[in-house]
Amino acid sequence: MGRIRRDAPENSEEGTGDGIKTKAINALHTAEDKVNEGANFLSKKTNMQPWMWLAIFAAIVLVILGICGWCIYRFCKKKRPKGASDKKDDDENALVENEEAPVEDLEEKKEEESRGRIRFRIEYDFTTQELKVTVIECADLPPTDWSTGLTDPFVKVYLLPDKKPKYETKVHRKNLNPKFDQTFIFKNIPYVDTFDKTLVFAVYDYDRFSSSDQTGEYQLPMNSVDLAGPIEEWRALAPVDDGSNQYLGDLCLSLRYVPSSGKLTVAILEARKLKKMDITGASDPYVKIKLFDSKGKRIGKKKKTSVKSCNLNPYWNESFVFLIDEMDMKRVFLDITVCDYDLIGGGDPIGKVKLGWNQQKTYKPGFKHFKEVLENPRRPIIKWHVLQDPEPEDDDDKKKEKDKKGKDDKKDDKKDKKDEKKEDKKEEKKDEKKK
Repeated sequence: MGRIRRDAPENSEEGTGDGIKTKAINALHTAEDKVNEGANFLSKKTNMQPWMWLAIFAAIVLVILGICGWCIYRFCKKKRPKGASDKKDDDENALVENEEAPVEDLEEKKEEESRGRIRFRIEYDFTTQELKVTVIECADLPPTDWSTGLTDPFVKVYLLPDKKPKYETKVHRKNLNPKFDQTFIFKNIPYVDTFDKTLVFAVYDYDRFSSSDQTGEYQLPMNSVDLAGPIEEWRALAPVDDGSNQYLGDLCLSLRYVPSSGKLTVAILEARKLKKMDITGASDPYVKIKLFDSKGKRIGKKKKTSVKSCNLNPYWNESFVFLIDEMDMKRVFLDITVCDYDLIGGGDPIGKVKLGWNQQKTYKPGFKHFKEVLENPRRPIIKWHVLQDPEPEDDDDKKKEKDKKGKDDKKDDKKDKKDEKKEDKKEEKKDEKKK
């Protein structure tokens, strides 16, 4: 059996003056001898050459070193900042989104992400049992007037669960960073009672002609603060809870009206985060578009998009045209319903949006969208809308079936009455003959 040759280094200790090097070399030689002995022993048992076993040992050592190195790399690797992962994919997706999504769409997404900030100061007087709340300023508020990119903000301050008294700041016209510096005093509030209360800062956009829209709010539980001294803080405003029982999804659509031709173009672009309607956790969405007059009578035929199977974030980009005289634009409204396609029972409504001049009180975003379309003829206005609860038995086909059934029932009742009258007459004649 062969033995691996080695040439001992000559004059290993010359010029070093240190015995450590000699000890290290001797240790290596000893290890090499052990490895050779092990290889020779295994070669006798398995009829394999020693160099084969040495190669196997070397491979095992390399694997162990690789695993150790990988573990060290993972342990020492710094944590990436939030949002830094998959940067390349995000950049590519962003390019695609920027190509497909219009400017108004991107602005709408930014608005949803940020509702602005509010700065306030709180002081509690233990002797008079008064809570002083100062609204100092707001910053980075979302614009509500798309023509100017500004808003008319004011702040309501109140305590939950009482909601009374409710104080309001002054309105600051066309300002995204208003400075209020107004102080309000809540009287007769014992310190013990403050633990059960929540201080609310509700930011509104002033509307002269109708009720103001709330754009954001911040709720401060009083049991989370120390009232021993004044408190002054900046806090981020949160989106408003509209009180709806369930979030149904969002729908992005475009409206464009050309007065000269009377063409109203409705483009259904996309939807996102739709409600799951199937047992599998998906939906087969499509959109129905109907036009009604002020009396609720449908004008023309309803339009439908294609069905997107098993998709909670469908993309359509399909357009439909309605012919409406310019004088009638303020007398009509659009009823747009997102439905889940069902092969057997037709379509079940997921949520709906109504757009029109008459939606000023019922659905303010639908009124604003329609108003902006009329103020900007020939220009497509694109917006996202939160789907509202669909009205019961909203489907026209179901209504028609009910109407038909009702008519058939009435006809049957009339026939029964006629038959009864005939039978009564026959019986009367028989009685007369007997007499």
